Amino acid sequence: MRTNWAGNLAFSAERTHRPATLGELRSLVAGSRRVKALGSGHSFSDVADTDGDLVELTALPREADLDGATGAVRVSAGIRYAELAEILHEKGRALPNMASLPHISVAGSVATGTHGSGSANGSLGTAVRSLELVTADGGTRTLSRGDDDFEGAVVALGALGVVTHLTLDTVPAFDVAQRVLTGLALPHATAHFEAITSAAYSVSLFTDWREPRFTQVWLKQLAGRPVPDLPWAEPATRPVHPVPGMDPVNCTAQLGEPGPWHERLPHFRPGFMPSSGEELQSEYLLAREHAVPALEALADIRGAIAPVLQICEVRTVAADRLWLSPAYGRDTVALHFTWVKDPEAVRPVLARVEEALRPFDPRPHWGKVFTIAPERIRDAYPRMPDFLRLVAATDPEGTFRNAFLRRLLDL
Repeated sequence: MRTNWAGNLAFSAERTHRPATLGELRSLVAGSRRVKALGSGHSFSDVADTDGDLVELTALPREADLDGATGAVRVSAGIRYAELAEILHEKGRALPNMASLPHISVAGSVATGTHGSGSANGSLGTAVRSLELVTADGGTRTLSRGDDDFEGAVVALGALGVVTHLTLDTVPAFDVAQRVLTGLALPHATAHFEAITSAAYSVSLFTDWREPRFTQVWLKQLAGRPVPDLPWAEPATRPVHPVPGMDPVNCTAQLGEPGPWHERLPHFRPGFMPSSGEELQSEYLLAREHAVPALEALADIRGAIAPVLQICEVRTVAADRLWLSPAYGRDTVALHFTWVKDPEAVRPVLARVEEALRPFDPRPHWGKVFTIAPERIRDAYPRMPDFLRLVAATDPEGTFRNAFLRRLLDL
């Protein structure tokens, strides 16, 4: 029985395939009743599950072809960010941002609306300038920035086909210095939230909600820029791990030492797994203007949260125009929860968290666990009707639909 990385989901696929060529993939899709592509398996939801054929893209040829004229890189969908980052850095290029984990696949991350941090940084999907996919009849289709349906196809939850390649924007390689502050009291964080979250290229705040304070603030600043001056917290004097009690050996370098972008923007080094998978994760994204009252609402129920929480991370993300991106149309604050791996204990706490955040119109991360009613999720996306029409036109027989899409999007 195959499970996801965390082991909280057993895939229900009848068969698992690893096609070695595009031709094999096209034949497989054309002959399948139901099919879904699996990325790195880091989703905690059943977004990639299927009762038909599960397809892994890891056996397809690895590609990362940089266009020297445009700076764009065309990559195979199964490539992981750590691998791509090394290739780009050797050529003097960089991705604008990365998620906290470099271990995840590019296509899977983009398809679920995954993001990094930084008030001016968009989600990972905003770097996509074109995508290529295999459609239900085994044909191929390319959608590019500017096409009518492009913004609906980037974050598409695998509902339109199997993505085989993405072309991404890159920028010149850059260095980053990472510093960590400790002991930021919640009143200081809420009073100066905009100043804190915009103090560096990427900022993450961590709390275990045992007290009304943030235990750590991670500041990833472009090398050569001024060191952020945040007098409400103390600089860490040694490397730390976001989760209390865990060894920071797996974390990226701290203490202000400059280094390449891909060795600082993620929280964790690619050579290590950040944990054993003994966790569950949830994340809720809401308009940044609601950040302060949302944090205060969570503080009011911290007595319920803390016993089942490993760590909570707060980040900011710039608005985008991708139809199913949780950051669609609004500058965003993301509230991420890493729970203990105890679904029965976590489930009622999820309900408490979601009720506390309900006034702020939260959108859950598609790849995490949540209990928000499907109709509320559909109502949270202004372009949802357009997306549903796109799915109906692209996959009328429902080859790429699964229980997740039927339950949440009524497909």
